Amino acid sequence: MSDTTTGTTGRRVFIDKQSPKAYHALVQASEAVRATAADAGLDRALVELINLRVSQINGCAFCLNVHTKAALRAGETTQRLGVLPAWRDTELFTPRERAALALAEATTDIANATTQEDAYEEARRALTEDEISAVIWVALTINAFNRVSIMSKHPVRGLPQQ
Repeated sequence: MSDTTTGTTGRRVFIDKQSPKAYHALVQASEAVRATAADAGLDRALVELINLRVSQINGCAFCLNVHTKAALRAGETTQRLGVLPAWRDTELFTPRERAALALAEATTDIANATTQEDAYEEARRALTEDEISAVIWVALTINAFNRVSIMSKHPVRGLPQQ
C-alpha cells in the first residue's frame, strides 16, 4: 500500500519524498560534484563506473539500475560493465580507471586503513590532486544516494512485457 502524499510504501518511508528539502540539498551537492568531476577532467563514463562500483558494494539495486543506463549512455560497454565487480582481475581498465575504482572502494569501505593507504598511493601515481578529490567526492555522493534508496527501499521496476 503506497501513500504518495507522505512518500511511504509498506513499512518504509521514502525519505526523499518525506523530507524534500534535505533531499534537494543532496541533489544540489550531487550537481556540484558532477561539475567538479568534469572540471577535474573525469569523463562521464568514469564517473558512472565509480557510481556503479560503489552501488555494487552497497547492494543498491535502485542506483545500479539508474547508473547502468547512464553508463551505457556515456559510452560504456556491456563487457566492462559485466566484469566491473572483478575489475582487478581483468586488463579492461586503464591504470587511471583502476586507481579511481580502488580509491572509490576505499572511500566506501573505510574500515581498513591499509587498503585506504594503498588505494591513495595508487591514486597519487595515476591521478592529479583535482582528480583524486573529484573521485572521492563522487564516491561520497553516490554512497549517500545509495543509503537514501536502500533505507527507502526504492523499487526497481521492470520493462513492460512484449
